[in-house]
Amino acid sequence: MVTMPTNNGTESINKPARPAVFFDGSCPLCTAEIATYRKCRGADDIDWIDVAESAADADGETSADTIAPGLSRADAMRRFHMRRADGTIVSGGAAFAELWTSLPAFSWAGRIGQMRPVAVLLEGAYRLFLPVRPLLQKLVRTRKASP
Repeated sequence: MVTMPTNNGTESINKPARPAVFFDGSCPLCTAEIATYRKCRGADDIDWIDVAESAADADGETSADTIAPGLSRADAMRRFHMRRADGTIVSGGAAFAELWTSLPAFSWAGRIGQMRPVAVLLEGAYRLFLPVRPLLQKLVRTRKASP
């Protein structure tokens, strides 16, 4: 929940925050996938936050600053995260299921992905993907650089 000032400025009310997707904009795989989701109906109701923007300091090191309550930039660069409207942060397979549930075109996949046996498999598949991600990124970058 987010505290918002009322019209008279003396009281505050609790208003749900907008859902937010935290993605690695320096990753060509992530960028392509997020671009697909952003074209979907319902995407305008989600904040899309590129955690790679301004992530490197003067030494080229990744900054560990906090980008959302309970989420550091370093953690957001390592795994896919989504903030639900209630402020809860989910990551990995659960974050994908949450995102899919938020987009009408994918809501059926999100509901299935949130079911216990499928959720465990989705997280397992995501964990298997993570070590392969750097190689896939390199292949995509190399392919884009080739004429």
